[in-house]
Amino acid sequence: MKEILVETSARHVHVTQETLEKLFGEGAELTVKKMLSQPGQFASEQKVIVRGPKGELKCSILGPVRKADQVELSFTDARAVGVVAPVRESGDTAGTPGCTLINPENGNEVEIKEGVIIAKRHIHMTPADAEEFGVTNGEIVKVAVGGNGRKLIFDDVVIRVSDKFALAMHIDTDECNAACAAGVIYGTLVK
Repeated sequence: MKEILVETSARHVHVTQETLEKLFGEGAELTVKKMLSQPGQFASEQKVIVRGPKGELKCSILGPVRKADQVELSFTDARAVGVVAPVRESGDTAGTPGCTLINPENGNEVEIKEGVIIAKRHIHMTPADAEEFGVTNGEIVKVAVGGNGRKLIFDDVVIRVSDKFALAMHIDTDECNAACAAGVIYGTLVK
């Protein structure tokens, strides 16, 4: 069976153009620092501080800008800032907690009312990949991952299918650490 690249998605923020301009000034644009595996997605040079009731963390902003603000943290990160964030698929932010985003350079702040989540682990696939693996969009699967004596099987992995995706599984830093999944790691679909 074909293996799936497993990438660690560290804490990060997605912002709207409006939020970007409130933080970085009128007409602000995200500057590409590094392209990511998903087509058109990138880590930007811009960073923000995420402030919750108990603490702060510095986070990268991923681009391009989105239709809604979203902060993706691990459970450890959420606990550190004092936010009880639910596990959700990206984009599913209704009813989630908010936080304050701060530009560390100029001190500009934006209060977001909702949008803090712990991203549900998922696999991006093209329709051709989904056909090859025999899965469908939204299906929940298991994936065997790991190394260095810490191999494990991740359950509750959602399949996300789009012709705009590239094949890759995304886990957060807590999940990566649990599996000793440092470096280039591949997983195997378990049916």
